[in-house]
Amino acid sequence: MKFLDQAKIYIRSGDGGAGAVSFRREKFIEFGGPDGGDGGRGGDVWAECVEGLNTLIDYRYQQHFKAQKGVHGMGRNRTGASGDDVVLKLPAGTEILDEDGETVIADLTHVGQRILLAKGGNGGFGNAYFTTSTNRAPRRANPGLEGQERWIWLRLKLIADAGLVGLPNAGKSTFLATVTSAKPKIADYPFTTLHPGLGVVRVDAREFVLADIPGLIEGAHEGVGLGDRFLAHVERCRVLLHLVEGTSEHAGKAYKTIREELEAYGHGLGDKPEIVALSKIDALDPETLKKQRERLQRAAKRKPLLLSSATGEGVTEALRLLFSAIEESKGEALLTDKPATWAP
Repeated sequence: MKFLDQAKIYIRSGDGGAGAVSFRREKFIEFGGPDGGDGGRGGDVWAECVEGLNTLIDYRYQQHFKAQKGVHGMGRNRTGASGDDVVLKLPAGTEILDEDGETVIADLTHVGQRILLAKGGNGGFGNAYFTTSTNRAPRRANPGLEGQERWIWLRLKLIADAGLVGLPNAGKSTFLATVTSAKPKIADYPFTTLHPGLGVVRVDAREFVLADIPGLIEGAHEGVGLGDRFLAHVERCRVLLHLVEGTSEHAGKAYKTIREELEAYGHGLGDKPEIVALSKIDALDPETLKKQRERLQRAAKRKPLLLSSATGEGVTEALRLLFSAIEESKGEALLTDKPATWAP
């Protein structure tokens, strides 16, 4: 299935049905009377978070969604049927934004969440509604109210506990394939990964979700390469694993390039907990390894992990550090969200 993380769609709720003007014509009833029914209510447009989806591809080929109109009222006090609703089924992590692309209408983060996007119009009153003691035969009825219409943006941000960042060919996809059952494309040329990937990591009988995004290069925040649009998929991550290719020309410069892109992107990515690792160490001789490690340590101001997805060296240690950072972040979130206790 093709991965699609952004779509613009048009939605419109249903118009309400019009009320009816009608009078009874019954045998042996001398004057009859008004019996026009009310119109039915127009259908609503809902967004619902469902499981089993991880892309917005369903909204690539259909961009218009219109709820059913309410049926007009009829004689014999018959109310028109309400229009059917339209339900947009979306994967967890989908943000719904207004047409300007900035105003957030809703953020669907858990399965079962349901948001009303456009309310259907109410049905109009029939002439039976307007009967009074002085007006026994009203000849008026209300039209139904119009539905609401709008253009909205759907933007998917994958929900993962940890995210992989780095330059192209830093070994992110190889690491993901090594520690999870995911099967990303792996090749020896830049930008092998064109779409984000997810995998479930199991370490010490515990699990967490790991996300891999396409590689960044200098100027990504200005649209260079694949740009930085895929960084949205690691916004929800609690910790980042920054892989720096050991076979690169200068590990310290490679690290700083990615850090500058994260800072330029914003949205709190520059402040997230980060684990730095020097990857592909199996391809380095001892002298080069020492030099690259020192360069990276000076740039990151911390001791980096030494990691090789091919041989498995340092992989388990990296996973344990990721899990510890995730648990620590969850603990801080619980403390922050804890309601204040009442005191007299």
